[in-house]
Amino acid sequence: MSQPLSSEALDQLFLSARSHNGWLDREVSDEQIDALYHLVRQGPTSNNCCPARFVFIRSAGAKARLLPALKGHNGEKMLAAPLTVIVAYDTRFFEHLPELFPAYDAGAAYRDNPQATFVAALRNSSLQGGYLITAARALGLDCGPMSGFDNAQVDEEFFPDGRWKSNFLCCIGHGDPDKLRPAGPRLAFDDACQVL
Repeated sequence: MSQPLSSEALDQLFLSARSHNGWLDREVSDEQIDALYHLVRQGPTSNNCCPARFVFIRSAGAKARLLPALKGHNGEKMLAAPLTVIVAYDTRFFEHLPELFPAYDAGAAYRDNPQATFVAALRNSSLQGGYLITAARALGLDCGPMSGFDNAQVDEEFFPDGRWKSNFLCCIGHGDPDKLRPAGPRLAFDDACQVL
């Protein structure tokens, strides 16, 4: 853990990686999905709470169910992608804490505190969604994260019991480099950072 990654690895994960809008006609296999989750689950979360839940949308039928909730061109992107992940969170994630974090009763902070539960679930599932993007890139896949969709519509269609809630979507596959837009600028260090 003490050695930095190679410049090639950093390029693949961050520096040359792009958010894709178009996709090549190459599937994402069950083995790749399994490998992806087994990397994602190792990322740290508060008290190892692991609130993220992942619904892998691959079949034509599942895509048809997701399509009405997408806004603008996001529907076309999702239909073209071999895989789209609904990154969601479990509103009762704390029920798993006795197994995931047995050191003490960490669930006590959430059981009767809906606001604390929401904040922890959203924050940590967003972290896990970031791990999903990094893990997919590490496995040689490209990503196209999306937030242009109707969360309530997705939740009604896929999570009707209300326990899981959608956070964001992420298309995964092999991106079509011919459909990339020019890379956007990033903030300079002094505009985004302070060292105190």
